[in-house]
Amino acid sequence: MAKDSKNAKKSPMTIDDYYIKKTNPVIKVIIYIALAFWLLVNLFPLYWMFTFSLKSNEEIYGKNVAGLPHEWHWEFYEAAMNRVDMIKLFANSIIVAVLTIAITIIVSLMATYALTRLKWKGRTLVNSFFMLGLTIPLHAALVPLYKAIKVVGIFDSMWALIIPYSAFSLAMGILISTGFMGEIPMDLDEAARIDGCGVWGTFIRIIVPLMTPALATIGIYTFLQCWNEFLFASTYTSSFKTIPVGIQQFFGQHTTDWGVVGAALCIATFPTLLIYIFLSRRIQESFMAGAIKG
Repeated sequence: MAKDSKNAKKSPMTIDDYYIKKTNPVIKVIIYIALAFWLLVNLFPLYWMFTFSLKSNEEIYGKNVAGLPHEWHWEFYEAAMNRVDMIKLFANSIIVAVLTIAITIIVSLMATYALTRLKWKGRTLVNSFFMLGLTIPLHAALVPLYKAIKVVGIFDSMWALIIPYSAFSLAMGILISTGFMGEIPMDLDEAARIDGCGVWGTFIRIIVPLMTPALATIGIYTFLQCWNEFLFASTYTSSFKTIPVGIQQFFGQHTTDWGVVGAALCIATFPTLLIYIFLSRRIQESFMAGAIKG
């Protein structure tokens, strides 16, 4: 009897015990409070940036740092739009981002297909070479890329940004694609070849449609990298400016109107928020799929 009582005490927690604990009202309240607190922590930077864009310098410098503005200066948004050609900056950033995403997705899928589905000598070495891109910091490539861009003759053009952005996004794109493509059965390739598809036909008709979650993940990652990048954009261009470089013009040599700077930052952040609002479900599905396949 004593042994039975000891075994009963040491028995593992059953599914019923877990279900009771999970549905306990007290546990639910604690979880909801923790999630609400975490939500506020994540939303506070957006709140602070928005209220920052509507405050005068006096409020920003200590009178009202985190509270709502005493006077709502909506004219700062008009000043931000008029001080620089914001529409042109948006157009430049969108062009660079779209072309970089297209190049990264196409090259990543093609490279991953060659590395994972085709058998040829040296593919492991080539894959290791691509993965080295994850270890190279941007600062280490700044000067060599600058000299190369000067020699090629694309300095101060959109290609001076698109080519480096695509190159540095390629390693992550291949890494993401490999996790998804590795889960596609090879039987599909063999069936496609029996039906008369060649390498290109199999890739375009079979593999690419099954890689939609990977395309979303690569596109989102590449967009965020391009839209927020400042180092290359300020070094490899002078007249061709993107959003991060354009915002730098709002800072004065002696004084800065921080409300206008905040308005410009809100305008620059607007596309990223829109993408998340409309594609949040796709973003979550793509990352969840990648986590499951990995």
